[in-house]
Amino acid sequence: MRTQLKGSVVVVTGASSGIGRATALEMARRGAHVALLARRRGPLEELGRECERLTPGVRALVLPTDTTDETAVKAAAHAAVNELGRLDVWVNAAAVLAASRFVDTPPRVFRRVVDVNLMGYVHGALAALTHFVQRGRGVIINVASVESVLPFPYFSAYGASKHAVRGFTRSLRQELEHLGHTGIRVREVLPATIDTPLFEHAANYTGRALRAMPPIYPPERVARAIVELAEDPSARDRVVGQAGRVMRVMLAVAPRLGERLLARACDREHLEQAAVDESTPGNLFEPLPQGTEASGGWRDATRAQRRRRLVRAAALAAAVALPVAVGAMALRA
Repeated sequence: MRTQLKGSVVVVTGASSGIGRATALEMARRGAHVALLARRRGPLEELGRECERLTPGVRALVLPTDTTDETAVKAAAHAAVNELGRLDVWVNAAAVLAASRFVDTPPRVFRRVVDVNLMGYVHGALAALTHFVQRGRGVIINVASVESVLPFPYFSAYGASKHAVRGFTRSLRQELEHLGHTGIRVREVLPATIDTPLFEHAANYTGRALRAMPPIYPPERVARAIVELAEDPSARDRVVGQAGRVMRVMLAVAPRLGERLLARACDREHLEQAAVDESTPGNLFEPLPQGTEASGGWRDATRAQRRRRLVRAAALAAAVALPVAVGAMALRA
């Protein structure tokens, strides 16, 4: 029996941008009340107004929260229940990214990535379960990554944290089922490269500019997968993006070759070839003002880059073909 999202209460962490923002909007579009958690109040307030405009009667509760703070996350869960009446779905979507050779990664940066991407989810799950166990039902959805199974070079902290999220999700699911909490579901979604501000917000110690690695998928696609996991009790974990499924098969069939190809693709496509002077901690320790939309604009940039390549290829072909054509006309004459 499918769960009706209309009238339900959904908590979304990392809601100020990216997948979290897209998920909150999709939940509101389905008629769910939403509690919005992230560090930035301004983008949350704007999102709350948009959610309430989408569907008459939907309520949006803005709860500025750093998910690494266990006490703050518990307080946010209680506020959601007190203000919106109950708690039905908890979506852990807050995440940060750091690009760096492992030996160049400051330990505090590695630790912060793990704190946000893993411990933030632990705090969210613990806060949700406090209410779900009392009611006997509820859904926890963790946004992992294809890097949960396909780690890339230069992103060791992120890969480690997402591997941990996958292990945590599966362990918690087995434990709840074993203890008889069959009304509580724990699911995960594994997105491939998604067009969000994550890369704009990332810490970067590589000496090269960071960009999203094609193929790039829209955040709304992940949001729809999350909604399906929330609605359908029989739905299992989801990989979002055909590229992620292809890479999993490749690594299963030819792991050494697959790792070499992934490393080469990451070096060529994830990092610009031109050097940059400054390193940055990104938004790891303090939120950044930019990047408040679901999309990061990477798909548009990739399309423009492809158009420029096609134009250059066409110009080159014309430059080669024109002399040949002129020569052929001269011979006929």
